[in-house]
Amino acid sequence: MSTRAEILKLLSDGSFHSGTDLGKKLGITRAAVCKNVHHLAQSGLEVHRVTGRGYKLESPLTLLDRSRILKLMGETATSVRDRLHLLDEVDSTNRWLAEQVAVDEDINGATCAAEAQSGGRGRRGRSWVTTPYCNLMLSMAWRFPGGPGLVSGLSLAAGVALLRALEQYGVSGAGLKWPNDVLWDNRKLAGLLVDVQGEAAGPTRVILGVGINGYISPQDAAHIDQPWIDMQGIMGETTDRNRLAALVVRRLLDMFQLFAARGFAPFREEWEEQHLFHGKRVRLIQGEREFTGTAEGIDETGGLIVRQARNRQVFHSGEVSLRPVRT
Repeated sequence: MSTRAEILKLLSDGSFHSGTDLGKKLGITRAAVCKNVHHLAQSGLEVHRVTGRGYKLESPLTLLDRSRILKLMGETATSVRDRLHLLDEVDSTNRWLAEQVAVDEDINGATCAAEAQSGGRGRRGRSWVTTPYCNLMLSMAWRFPGGPGLVSGLSLAAGVALLRALEQYGVSGAGLKWPNDVLWDNRKLAGLLVDVQGEAAGPTRVILGVGINGYISPQDAAHIDQPWIDMQGIMGETTDRNRLAALVVRRLLDMFQLFAARGFAPFREEWEEQHLFHGKRVRLIQGEREFTGTAEGIDETGGLIVRQARNRQVFHSGEVSLRPVRT
């Protein structure tokens, strides 16, 4: 564990800690404490410094704890016990996990979560903005014996699994936006990104990335160009990220196992029930082209069925972006 991470662990209770006490506990100078706290503040954390009292975080943090996550997972933990990797900082959990499992055939359930992510990606090349140590960023790997065509609809199935985990945590009123966003009050709470690699005849390797907004600092919020919400804003309290991670990993494991056995079919009806834009007028942006119609449902591969004036058209995720029609 880095010195910065050790200082953050001591500060995570939300109480004041003097630079002298922090230095003694870690065997470093007060100057080194000050330097590391400065780096924490630069990363987006709100750290208060009060003369005579020391340093204090704006609010307590729940740092990721491997043993606690596994304990909260119960019997399911046996599936990932030796494959759950927690990182202090990484460019992308998807990229890191892909490199780790590149030459391993037995990858099912391998999971990576990180406290801070410098190069997280959303769909269509967008950056995923996060506040370090406050959000949940994790990725899970799975290997399918068939070709990439057999994993059509996987991101939608994962959306169902993610929504179930959030509901189990206590978030009510959230819903899905095609193809892979979770919204609350029409604001983005979570998203998914699926990286697929494989030959036409198989096998296919999938790395599924999940990002959930636990808390977004004002500094980071300034870089988000769409309506958003975080767990703290919904629940009114600091997110227990270990409990949330345990629920998400369990639900994703269940999803992958069922999807491997039966494909997208078992998830289709529930996804349609949770789609916030079902029966509503929508715009679909595909490069320079734009389509308008009514979202009717999804087909057996997860394609969005849109009724237009004279016909129906099926759209697949790729480079398509869904927007509501403003009235």
